[in-house]
Amino acid sequence: MVFSSCVETTDMKKLFILITLAVCTLHFTGLAQKPAIVASDKTGWHKIGETTASFDKESDEVDVLLADRFATLKFIVTDAPIELVDLDVIFEDGVKQNITIGSKIKKAGESSPEIDLKGVEKAIDRIVFRYRTLPNQKEKKAHVEIWGRKTNSDKAEKKHDSKKDKH
Repeated sequence: MVFSSCVETTDMKKLFILITLAVCTLHFTGLAQKPAIVASDKTGWHKIGETTASFDKESDEVDVLLADRFATLKFIVTDAPIELVDLDVIFEDGVKQNITIGSKIKKAGESSPEIDLKGVEKAIDRIVFRYRTLPNQKEKKAHVEIWGRKTNSDKAEKKHDSKKDKH
């Protein structure tokens, strides 16, 4: 009788630990940001990441991985309007650039003005942006896409320099 009581207690402890781990895993999975992975290094616009703007949380963060060098950014909104207030671009070298935007993106498919990253294509570690959800008739949440433009100007300069060296 005492043995079966100990087994039941041990099984209950294991069950409790498993349930606690499952709840913690689900909670932290929901909080974790999904990193944006850009695989292409071609010149032009590339989608860096996307998120759904919330009515209660008015900032978001996107980590950028792999081919992460961009010269210009823009935001495209679908489903509902937002006002893009400002953003912090944190580069891989640790430099942080704060950019004030103050632009309302009112229609689905509309984009923010192009955001120049000081004219230089740099490796981005992450982008933190702040926004306000604007009232809309259906109380929809906005789907926000972040796009970056690669100029590959540094590669063009390297090609030009290597041609100079040959002459």
